[in-house]
Amino acid sequence: MKRIFSIFVFSITAIVGQSNVATTAGSFLEIGAGARAIAMGSAFVAVSDDVSALYWNPAGIVEMDRPTTHVYHSPWLVETNYYHGGAVIPMGYYGSLGLSYSGVTMDEMMVRTVENPEGTGEKFSVSNVALGISYAKRLTDRFSFGINAKMIQEKIWQMHAKGISIDIGSIFVTSSGLKIGMSVSNFGGKLQMEGTNTLVDFDLDETIYGNNDRIDAHLDAGKWPLPIFFRFGLAKEYSVLPGQKILLALDGIHPNNNVEYVNAGMEYNLNDILFVRIGQSHIFMNEADSGDKAEQGLSFGVGLNYQIPRGPKIRVDYVQTDFGVFNSVSGYSINFSF
Repeated sequence: MKRIFSIFVFSITAIVGQSNVATTAGSFLEIGAGARAIAMGSAFVAVSDDVSALYWNPAGIVEMDRPTTHVYHSPWLVETNYYHGGAVIPMGYYGSLGLSYSGVTMDEMMVRTVENPEGTGEKFSVSNVALGISYAKRLTDRFSFGINAKMIQEKIWQMHAKGISIDIGSIFVTSSGLKIGMSVSNFGGKLQMEGTNTLVDFDLDETIYGNNDRIDAHLDAGKWPLPIFFRFGLAKEYSVLPGQKILLALDGIHPNNNVEYVNAGMEYNLNDILFVRIGQSHIFMNEADSGDKAEQGLSFGVGLNYQIPRGPKIRVDYVQTDFGVFNSVSGYSINFSF
């Protein structure tokens, strides 16, 4: 236990001096999923006991013993919308299977050029989508392992980029009930924009009159890596009074495009019906030598469970997160357990 604690302390306090902000593609993959997880400051890699585990730690889907679905929506920054949905099917001894979807969309915009700053009459759209399939299995009564394969696509007007990535995760539960979670997200190849907007006419030799000056060619866009996250977290639930519990969680995150930081969160549970949550994300990022400032910070939320007589169990969650100069962002989740 001392060794585990030492590794965790090191991982959450090691702050590097160089930042790689804006050096990765697929930035929508950095947006967290699930109102409950985000309300807990995105400290969820060790908790991961609902469908949003498909995003945070695929090993967590073994915690569900009934078929469960989840939908999350958040009106995101600068008039965009973020969606995440998923479903988990437990298969008993054979493990659990999960399917997930996440994406960012926005309304169509006018095509504007230097010659036509008021618009050409055309419109273009932007969309980012990730589709995933997950499998997890409890290898022992205390240790579970999961993997998630995703197809990723970014699209803007007539250009698109496609790729595949892998998430892997594990959860270990100690004899005292402490949960230790680890995951690596978005491990895969690089994304490169392709499409008709790169087509150009090329002249092999402009000094030769009558030369083929309209040879079809295309420009090669740069290849950019995906945002990879290594998460290590601890979580433990405590009974404080009859029917009342408190869940504490702490995560250390090492991204490949920024400095390390810490997420922390708490959930108060009243009779498994009413939940109150609070959390803080990106702790220590502001103190990093790189000078980067973390806009995302304090978050809070509430949740309500309701068991329909002879029907599914419904959980509705709400979250609001402070985003500094962007004010606050809210989100809503609905979970059905059949």
